Amino acid sequence: MSRIANMPISVPSAVEITADGQLLTVKGPRGTLQHRMHDLVTLAREDAELSISARDTSKQAMALSGTTRSLLNNMVTGVSDGFEKKLQLVGVGYRAQAKGKVLNLTLGFSHPIDYELPEGITAETPSQTEVLIKGIDKQQVGQVAAEIRAFRPPEPYKGKGVRYSDEAVVRKEAKKK
Repeated sequence: MSRIANMPISVPSAVEITADGQLLTVKGPRGTLQHRMHDLVTLAREDAELSISARDTSKQAMALSGTTRSLLNNMVTGVSDGFEKKLQLVGVGYRAQAKGKVLNLTLGFSHPIDYELPEGITAETPSQTEVLIKGIDKQQVGQVAAEIRAFRPPEPYKGKGVRYSDEAVVRKEAKKK
């Protein structure tokens, strides 16, 4: 069996999980998330812990049990604590400003970029060169951060662009005469 699927998921007291057939609903202080489990995976609840197991010993069932366990753990973490990604803007004149559901970016183009945030995602700008993406869905937070980074990825010569706060940009040496 999958090593990841063997680990139980501890559920905080503020989080409520309901199972309607194969549809799981996770409700917490930050919001509600839903996930439809595959038929090859079963869910067992013991007090404040959940455990995922495969219905049979097929390779697909084993893989799905580990994936389902990770998704469910991310849902529990999301509705209780939430997820965040921090982006940095490196470059002269590169700025970000959050206005409600729109993130205004100035990234050296001839026009400003107005990125409309999807439902359930918020953006904060602690400074003009920092963007904080927050939400309860880990996949959606990562996708929004990747889309913002894709507007101007960091280039290897000067390191200018939008990067994750923990990203190390490998710099290249300039051309010699």
